[in-house]
Amino acid sequence: MVDIDTPRFNLPLIALHWLTLIVLALAYATSELREVFPKGSAGRESMMNLHVMLGLIVFGIAWLRLLVRMFSATPAVRPAPPPWQETLAKLAHVALYGLMLLLPLTGWLMLSAEGKPVDLPGWQLPALITPNRSIADGIEDVHEALASAGYALIGLHAAAALFHHYVLRDNALRLMLPTFRRAS
Repeated sequence: MVDIDTPRFNLPLIALHWLTLIVLALAYATSELREVFPKGSAGRESMMNLHVMLGLIVFGIAWLRLLVRMFSATPAVRPAPPPWQETLAKLAHVALYGLMLLLPLTGWLMLSAEGKPVDLPGWQLPALITPNRSIADGIEDVHEALASAGYALIGLHAAAALFHHYVLRDNALRLMLPTFRRAS
């Protein structure tokens, strides 16, 4: 539902949006930083454990965002973009939510297929499938392909926001920015 009178998204959605960015950036960083450490080292294992935990946090945040979004008005972009831009924006958002759900899910499936536990502090998640090395390899390929697509999709999302702000000069970016009131 689009609400033309709403000046921006509500604060919970804005906070979840920027929290998602931070946690996703950290998840990607830990995946890349693990390569700095030799295979089998404690540093590499720590990076992977942190990567898994961050991925599961993204998974939880994505579901929370979907729940909050169901009960939130969507503010209108002004001036209104042409219908083809609205369609592309909706498709991009569906792809971003798919990424936030599928990347952690494929990671969890991969670890399950490898016979590795999925641990959170004080809690172990159940295995989703029985161990199977060939299935794990296939899921790993999917997980890595999704991660690569994520770089492009996240970059496209950021570029579109900046394009709207600096070139089209509409309010699209401002709809997702928090406001800070000045103290009197």
